[in-house]
Amino acid sequence: MPELYTTHGAMRRDQLGFILPHEHIFVDLRPLGTPGHGQAEAADVARLMAPQLAAFKAQGGTALVECTPEGVGRRVDLVKAAADAANLPVVVPTGIYRQPWVPDWALEASQDFLYDWMRKELEVEIGQSGVRAGFIKLSAGDDGLTAPEEKILRAAVCAARKSNALIASHTIRARVVEQQIAVMEEEGFNLERFVWVHAQVDTLETNLVLAKHGLWIEYDGINGSEEGDAEYIRRIQAMVEAGHEDQVLLSMDRGWYTPAEPGGGTPQPFTMLAEVFLPTLRAAGFSEAMIEKFTAANPFNAFAR
Repeated sequence: MPELYTTHGAMRRDQLGFILPHEHIFVDLRPLGTPGHGQAEAADVARLMAPQLAAFKAQGGTALVECTPEGVGRRVDLVKAAADAANLPVVVPTGIYRQPWVPDWALEASQDFLYDWMRKELEVEIGQSGVRAGFIKLSAGDDGLTAPEEKILRAAVCAARKSNALIASHTIRARVVEQQIAVMEEEGFNLERFVWVHAQVDTLETNLVLAKHGLWIEYDGINGSEEGDAEYIRRIQAMVEAGHEDQVLLSMDRGWYTPAEPGGGTPQPFTMLAEVFLPTLRAAGFSEAMIEKFTAANPFNAFAR
């Protein structure tokens, strides 16, 4: 039976409803080696972010996917502190971000080492956190895969195939996604277990073309603006008309506590999707069944294993 691995343990579909598939609780986008990079106190993170999680839960939210990998401040202990304080299950990843945020240890590591590391986090736990990684989060630069990024991708494919895990990649350009697809196909990976993160940054035409491979198309920059909502509606309608409604993921890419700012900064709420965008979907003629698919069934089917 498919299960979603969270900070609260493994969860079944009948235990879950509304899931946000791409948000952040703790991130540090400063250059690696910056003093204090990725450092914060668990109590401070929980104090700032638990109310944001609790507000989403009050809307009927049942789980949230935290998409911060190694290199940009992955701290499972801090995420778990906020999740526990809000009593909201959170899915956390294994995996590594793109250059120049690839840590030195990963640059020097072999593909086999990276495979073993990711597989252990997927099947046992991340460090000694008691939390299993729910998926693999990667990234690729706008100019194409670098050698270290390709090494990490190939290791991720091997780990994901063994664990039936999802790979989600922050990749802005469709032509770079095509490079990733070529590597994954060469490795014999099922592209139905791959998410094109930030697909809205490229064109609708490329979204439709690449969706034919079976991968997930994630529209995760939804911000509640009238112009932005109209474009997302246009894309979602086109995806449905092309028969790809089972491949659409919707989220906001919001949050988050950052140690780069005093007190962790000012978080963006996780509540806007339900408050603003879902009513817009309804007004555009989308049925409750379709909205449930986008907000509950699809994210569970993507991330569960």
